[in-house]
Amino acid sequence: MTTLSQTAMPTPDTAIAHTLLEDVLAILVGTLLVAFGVVMFKQAGLLTGSTAGIAFLIHYRTGLPFGAIFFTINLPFYWLAWKRMGWRFTLKTFIAVSLLSLFTSVHGQFLHLGSLNPFYTGLVGGLMMGMGFIALFRHQASLGGINILALYLQDRYGIRAGKLQLGLDLLILLASLLLVSWPALLGSIIGATALNMVIGFNHRPDRYIAM
Repeated sequence: MTTLSQTAMPTPDTAIAHTLLEDVLAILVGTLLVAFGVVMFKQAGLLTGSTAGIAFLIHYRTGLPFGAIFFTINLPFYWLAWKRMGWRFTLKTFIAVSLLSLFTSVHGQFLHLGSLNPFYTGLVGGLMMGMGFIALFRHQASLGGINILALYLQDRYGIRAGKLQLGLDLLILLASLLLVSWPALLGSIIGATALNMVIGFNHRPDRYIAM
């Protein structure tokens, strides 16, 4: 006897492919959400993990533009993306990284936020960035760097991307002890946890298989 859950669950053979327009909109919305969270973190003096976290460290240390640093750091990772994930994933990721680098500067021209509580900013900004990542992941794109590594390991070995990225993010945050205050560090940890909880709960092949 076939249950409702069995009939409702799609299989890879019946999964509906995303259209080009859907991919474009998802990448635009995803990068806008992540960029907004990044600007919140930047103005609150917080950090995040992944490649963006490394870019934050360099930005706070040198004063160089975050967008330019982020774009440059990601360049070596495109080889792994091309080799392991295919040219479509690589192209979408390159576009997403380029858009994020642009949007972080554009947001700064239109947004002038006042005093931000580091704990609230970490929670809300982390959740917002997590939803942006989900939009990108579900359309076979990422924001490069450690995201590529996490997605590759999940697809190849079944290691959950959210859990792996959370561990790597915490290592990056610990490296920031000399650059930010304890409240900012705690807010950053809250943000990293919120971001990766969203990814861990939502980026699961058994729940979403559209391509």
